[in-house]
Amino acid sequence: MKSCFFSEICSRLKISFLNNIINIKPLLLGNTQQKIIITTHHKPDADALGSSLGLYHFFKQLGIESTVITPTDYGDFLKWMPGENTVINFEEHEASSTEMIAAADFIFCLDFNSLKRINKMGELVKLSAAKKVLIDHHLEPDNFADFGLWTTKASSTCELVFLMIEQFEEVDKINKDVASCLYAGIMTDTASFKHPSTYPSTHRVAAVLLEKGAESNKIYDDIYDNYSADRMRFIGFCLNEKLQIFEDIHTALICVTADELKKYKNSTGDSEGLVNYGLSIKGIKLSVLIIDRTHLRKMSFRSKGNFPCNEVARLYFSGGGHFNAAGGESTDTIENVELKFKTIIKDYNHLLTT
Repeated sequence: MKSCFFSEICSRLKISFLNNIINIKPLLLGNTQQKIIITTHHKPDADALGSSLGLYHFFKQLGIESTVITPTDYGDFLKWMPGENTVINFEEHEASSTEMIAAADFIFCLDFNSLKRINKMGELVKLSAAKKVLIDHHLEPDNFADFGLWTTKASSTCELVFLMIEQFEEVDKINKDVASCLYAGIMTDTASFKHPSTYPSTHRVAAVLLEKGAESNKIYDDIYDNYSADRMRFIGFCLNEKLQIFEDIHTALICVTADELKKYKNSTGDSEGLVNYGLSIKGIKLSVLIIDRTHLRKMSFRSKGNFPCNEVARLYFSGGGHFNAAGGESTDTIENVELKFKTIIKDYNHLLTT
């Protein structure tokens, strides 16, 4: 099938010749027995795992075998994805994963812009003789890839995987498994198509995926209506006991300690989306979540309008991300991180009060 969205999407995404992923097509199809690894950032979300498994299933359609290795585990709400049972958790299978990374011919790096985002795997990927392929939509990617499809103007990495498939002129190879995984990432990274990164072409791509078999209602239920009772109690506790509202600067803040996580039997994925609750409050322009993960204090930032979440995360909390959605971390105590944030935010009052 000839690409039908390529010109429109490339124009909007400002894809340049520097994005040379099309050049890998003959390299892949010329030898379908090559060893291919697909990986994504630690604690993968739906866009990270969806793009990885979507690419995995697309390669299967081309007669190419690949292996998805994640740096860590991920939430149970993602385990419905087709092929999820084939994913290898590096932390649980470090020795065999290390061997596969060293022996790889290609390593596809999806939904992250720096090798530090894949933890211990980062150094292994760096040392591997494999050709590295970056597919990502985060700001300021490190210069580690040989091939890439990168722009900050995409809704999601899943949308970029779709664009790669279009550039390959292989949209006919998208089956229900590919479509379901890619649709999940687009849906979640756009917050069900409400973020500013949702463009007309985003809906058109989603429509193609629906036509290819993705079931939007089932995917939504599997992701958002599939949590444990402990997770629901945890969310209720955070909203009732931990939510701080600073009306003068239109900001919401939730800080959760390690003991509180333990009390509510918090598991991977249980805090997913918690930061978004603050933005649903009338008048709130910035919502921040600080969680004590014992070895690190992790932060999530979400904003409306012209507040630069990525700038605050990058300058003060060793992080980064998108303009209205970013993350950071600190080795300091959660009390000091909270105090630091409250001090820093004063310098941004003019962006929150106008």
